[in-house]
Amino acid sequence: MAPAHISTTDRLRAVDAWWRAANYLTVGQIYLLDNPLLTRPIEPDDVKPRLLGHWGTSPALNLVYAHCNALITETGREFLYICGPGHGGPAMNANAWLDGTWNELYQDVDLQRFFRQFSFPGGIPSHAAPETPGSINEGGELGYSLSHAYGAALDNPDLVVACVVGDGEAETGPLAGSWQAHTFLDPVSDGAVLPILNLNGWKIANPTVLARIPDEDLTAYFRGLGYDPIVVDSRRVDDDPYAVHALFDGALRRALAGIDDIQAAARAQAARAAAGQPAGAADLRPRWPMIVLRTPKGWTGPKEVDGEQVEGTFRAHQVPLPAVREDDGHRAQLEEWMRSYRPEELFDEDGHPIGIMTTIRPTGDERMSATPHGNGGRLRTALDRPPLEPYAVEAGSTASATGTLGPWLAALIEKNASTFRLFGPDETISNKLDAVFDVISRVWRAQRAAGDEHLAARGRVTEVLSEHLLEGMLEGYVLSGRHGMLNTYEAFAHIIDSMVGQYAKWLESSTDIDWRVPVSNLSLLLSSHVWRQDHNGFSHQDPGFLDIVASKQQDLVRIKLPADANTLLAVAAHAMETTDRIEVIVAGKHPEPVFLSLDDAVAHAAAGLGVWDFAGTEQAVGKVDVVLACAGDVPTVEAIAATDIIRKHAPGVGVRVLNVVDLLALGDPRKHEHPIPDEQYDALFLPGTPTVFAFHGYPTLVHQLTYRRNGHDDLHVHGFLEQGTTTSPFDMLMRNEMDRFALAHDALTRVDAEAHADLLTKLSEARDAARTFAYTKGEDHPSLAGWEFAGWPQDEPASGGTGGDPGAGETEAAAPGN
Repeated sequence: MAPAHISTTDRLRAVDAWWRAANYLTVGQIYLLDNPLLTRPIEPDDVKPRLLGHWGTSPALNLVYAHCNALITETGREFLYICGPGHGGPAMNANAWLDGTWNELYQDVDLQRFFRQFSFPGGIPSHAAPETPGSINEGGELGYSLSHAYGAALDNPDLVVACVVGDGEAETGPLAGSWQAHTFLDPVSDGAVLPILNLNGWKIANPTVLARIPDEDLTAYFRGLGYDPIVVDSRRVDDDPYAVHALFDGALRRALAGIDDIQAAARAQAARAAAGQPAGAADLRPRWPMIVLRTPKGWTGPKEVDGEQVEGTFRAHQVPLPAVREDDGHRAQLEEWMRSYRPEELFDEDGHPIGIMTTIRPTGDERMSATPHGNGGRLRTALDRPPLEPYAVEAGSTASATGTLGPWLAALIEKNASTFRLFGPDETISNKLDAVFDVISRVWRAQRAAGDEHLAARGRVTEVLSEHLLEGMLEGYVLSGRHGMLNTYEAFAHIIDSMVGQYAKWLESSTDIDWRVPVSNLSLLLSSHVWRQDHNGFSHQDPGFLDIVASKQQDLVRIKLPADANTLLAVAAHAMETTDRIEVIVAGKHPEPVFLSLDDAVAHAAAGLGVWDFAGTEQAVGKVDVVLACAGDVPTVEAIAATDIIRKHAPGVGVRVLNVVDLLALGDPRKHEHPIPDEQYDALFLPGTPTVFAFHGYPTLVHQLTYRRNGHDDLHVHGFLEQGTTTSPFDMLMRNEMDRFALAHDALTRVDAEAHADLLTKLSEARDAARTFAYTKGEDHPSLAGWEFAGWPQDEPASGGTGGDPGAGETEAAAPGN
């Protein structure tokens, strides 16, 4: 805490000193290999051979940081700083150095090495990456800062998240959608987000849109979004730093006072309501403060270089002086620039801060670079997971997988009322997770009207039609120490392809940083999947998100394809237990056969894959002629139905049914730790024996995973062939050669096509008949739509008796499997 008697003048002097010190350290990281405190004139060999970094946004980031520190030391408030401008890494590093956190976490780094390592081979990135203390927002791909901020604020009632949004970043779709996130922020139980728009006017080579609209339009825009904008414009004081400090100090205090007023009123109202007293009218969506900070790009840097204006233009974006090693004039300008911050007043001989700035230097976890909210594993506690048994369904029955999961999720939310949230577009009910609304509502702070359902000021389900916003809020929630799940339609998970890719990179980097404590998994449930899009059609038929996830570091991602309702329970419960992974689970919402008891499902999910003796014929026949592998709920049904056809009509053929629930277990054990060893793979897939694989997604993914496995040439994968439309479920399967007839046809062809020529013909005819029925009647034949598996009859030998033709049934269509 700062001394209670510190004057406003001294406080602003301290802020200015901190700001100058941070600017000095920022420039030093970009340019210097040696001579970090300028104890002698800068020489060519003091300068990095490759100048990689970004100066333009850093002065404003340092300004905000210094002022937040002053308020932390004065008030003891909890702050988390999120750096949105993509290339603010050197500024964030500089402030962590001044905080003292950098030396605590990296004890072997002196100031020279601190400068040298930045954007240097074997060093640290130029962005606010996992290596940056206090950061939960990677600065590589723009647009996610504000959603991360709102996610971090949820269930953190004492936290203020200061989120600096770059004006270039503000042009992205994800960021534009994030302004509405305060609709889902509860001032009673959540913290506050203070957006600060860094309006410096330029991107890398162009002006920014928000900087070129009239001021009245800019403030009207943010008022229309529900904010109370506070403008700090350095032009009003001719860009004089000390005057800007005074303006920003006032703006920050006004913003925090506004936050305090909103929270105090809401919490007092909630307390009255809890006590049974009249609570007054609910303030559904308060007008939260935000700050528009307009300062020149590259402020306090070189004003001109080689006769061209730099400060206040796009030329300040990266390295204002690009030829310092070679050009004596550039080198002289660099020295003048760095000495303008008066480093002799700011640092001791080791480069640590001295003087008045130390009066606003927080200590311990108060420091924004040391806050546990920026290293959420420190705060994470294990979920109280409800037992699975009360929610399991009987093997041999039919059940919706997500409909079975819903009641378990409801119990999970009840047991973890401040540490678990469910996120999703407007599809929680559509995806059959509506049981959660028996115990909790959607959070909603905007106006409500008669007829609204499941809306409340303090809900635990966040629904908004922006996958970017939802994914960002979930990431912020998880990275700050809590647990959650996002559910969405499978095809539209592609919207967050790049976002999940960025998060995978964050996880991969974090695992190499010993002070980063593991966080909860990023759990994504994809439903309404490719094989059951009866009324949505081709636009909703795309399983390619799996390919994106599988391309990442496979020891940090998982792809789970549960075959039935009980297996979904098992994999979902496991995802809520482990850490530092991206868990992608694909499960349908429509009723499907339940093949496994809960105990068997838990064991199967733990194994990742295994032979289903109950579904195959190898034990009865005494041999394996073909392996019918499957991954995914609908492909599993079709693979077992195909086995049923072979059992009845080619009783001498031995079929092994092999189900895969953990897709990446098939990968290359030479490259990753998670895949099963070759010996286990060979024992399951039997190289030399043909394998027909019914796969949920694109067939190429299975081939990519298994290309180095033994017997890869024996592997024949059926999957989505990019053939879709609005049609019946079975016709959708036939369009992609995933139906039971096609699988049985392929299996028998590879066993002995000549011996089964007549049966192969009948299978083809059955497919034609099934399509004719669907196109005539508008639905699939009942024998196909209602096919169930309850196990082979125990008193019936595998030879199966007469069985009839595979197309036996009504004349309009085939009815195989009857």
